[in-house]
Amino acid sequence: MPDDSISTFQAGRTGLIVRIPEAEPFVRGWRERLDPSAQAGVPAHVTVLFPFLDESRTDALVHSALTDVLGRHQAFDLRFERCGRLPEVLYLVPEPDTPLRRLTQAIADRWPEAPPYGGRFAEVVPHLTIAQGQEDAVLEEIESDLAGRLPFTSRVASVELMVHDGVKWQERASFALGE
Repeated sequence: MPDDSISTFQAGRTGLIVRIPEAEPFVRGWRERLDPSAQAGVPAHVTVLFPFLDESRTDALVHSALTDVLGRHQAFDLRFERCGRLPEVLYLVPEPDTPLRRLTQAIADRWPEAPPYGGRFAEVVPHLTIAQGQEDAVLEEIESDLAGRLPFTSRVASVELMVHDGVKWQERASFALGE
C-alpha cells in the first residue's frame, strides 16, 4: 500500500486494494524481505486507494457507499508480464491498467477528502510492489529472477478494505465488483 516508509502504518489507517493471489508464488519471497507492507501483513496486491478514510469513519454508511460505487464496475482480468520502476521501487505492471484507474477515480470522486496517496502525485500508476528502497543491483537481480517466470493473469472480482491495527494490516471488508 504505502510506497514510502513504514512510518505511515498508523493504527486506524485504511486502504483499498485488489488482492492478486496468483502473484504470491512469484513475489512472496522478495516482498517479505524488501516490501514493508508485506512485512506488515498485506498480501500481493494493487492499491486502489491509499490512504482511505480513518477506520473511525468507515461505518455502515461508508460500507454501503463502497458497495454501491464498486458494484457499478465490472470484474476484470489483469495480466502481469513485466516489471516497472518508480524511484526506489520495483513493481509488476498490471495490464490493462484502465479498470484499476477507473476504480481509483470513482472512489476518489466519491470521497474527495481521500485523494490517492494523499495527493502527493500528479498521476497514480497502478502497480504491484515487489521491493522498495533497494540499490539498482538488487532490483536488477529481482527482475532477472522474474523474467523467466512471467506472465500470469489474475481475475479481479472484489476490492478489499484493509485496516492497520497498530501492528498488522487486517482485511475488514470485501466489496464485490459487478459481473
